[in-house]
Amino acid sequence: MKISIRKYLGLKRLDTYIIGKFIGTYVFSILLIISISIVFDLNENLAGFTEFHAPLRAIVFDYYLNFIPYYTVLFSSLFIFISVIFFTTKLAGNSEIVAMLSAGASFNRLLRPYIISAAMISAMNFYLASYVIPNSNVIRQNFETIYKNKRRVTTAENVQLQVGKGVVAYIEHYDNVHKMAFNFSLDKFENKKLVSHMSASTLRYDTISNERYHWHVTNWRIRELKGMREVITSGAEMDTVVMMEPMDLVFTKGQQETFTSPELLRYISKQQDRGSTNVVQYQVEYYKRIANSFAAFILTIIGASLSAQKRKRGMGLSLGIGLVLSFTYILLQTISASFAIKAGFHPMLASWMPNIIFVFVAFFCYLKAPR
Repeated sequence: MKISIRKYLGLKRLDTYIIGKFIGTYVFSILLIISISIVFDLNENLAGFTEFHAPLRAIVFDYYLNFIPYYTVLFSSLFIFISVIFFTTKLAGNSEIVAMLSAGASFNRLLRPYIISAAMISAMNFYLASYVIPNSNVIRQNFETIYKNKRRVTTAENVQLQVGKGVVAYIEHYDNVHKMAFNFSLDKFENKKLVSHMSASTLRYDTISNERYHWHVTNWRIRELKGMREVITSGAEMDTVVMMEPMDLVFTKGQQETFTSPELLRYISKQQDRGSTNVVQYQVEYYKRIANSFAAFILTIIGASLSAQKRKRGMGLSLGIGLVLSFTYILLQTISASFAIKAGFHPMLASWMPNIIFVFVAFFCYLKAPR
């Protein structure tokens, strides 16, 4: 079965050998750092779990099981670099790379299994960051709210937003726990003239119905302005459609990390249609997921180029350079994201800035690699 798959993919024994080394070292490194992180986190939070009577099942499945994919992606860039340098330096130290090059394999040919491995890790990281981690973050944050006493923003005051073309909603107080708004009004304008005004004592989001934007209002009153005439209707209760959702009313720290990539795109598009400019952090999150996945290729090329040459001092120098470059890359990620949110940089440019800089570093390292 292995032979048929290898032939189907056009892989040679050299490719499978290096891919096995790369993926094996990467998986071992990630599992090691996650295990250490879990031990430290458990030691730090054990007293809190006991105080808030967190059940073992919730600790294991709601918290730590969702802890793993988050930290896998978080540490991925660092350990791609370290893994490549670690096993490639060992290959070079054992003169295996010299033998490969002497047998007629070019450095470009040698890079092929590295790129295939990077593509596999990149695809995994993108899938985790775009679809798995957002859902796991919701479960993990709910656990922290209940059992770690991390208070989350659940109310909003004096919310005013455009929910459609020429339609403005106002809410005096909103409670996200009960999905209820108080003292609600909805104004509709045509050619900058008010044509309808709706007011209601309460507005509750319908969480049972599968329909979006479905709300239930109480003590409602609608004034319709038709030229010189005014038509007033009122009632005790009514179901209505208002083009907004609870997520539009309450903003919590890190909320963008709980949206899948398609949800991020829909949210950004909806907020921009409403004229809102407070979507930069959501745009940064969306582009960052793509940029971080692509970084696997850049870091792999740098790591392979740095460590393919046999050195008298072993892997110490290569590993030192790799660590410096890895932490520089992570620092650039943090700084560029801050520039986008606080200094007005374009979110896409800010997210890709570390990759753009490191492309030149990768090209320089590639030119210096042994041939």
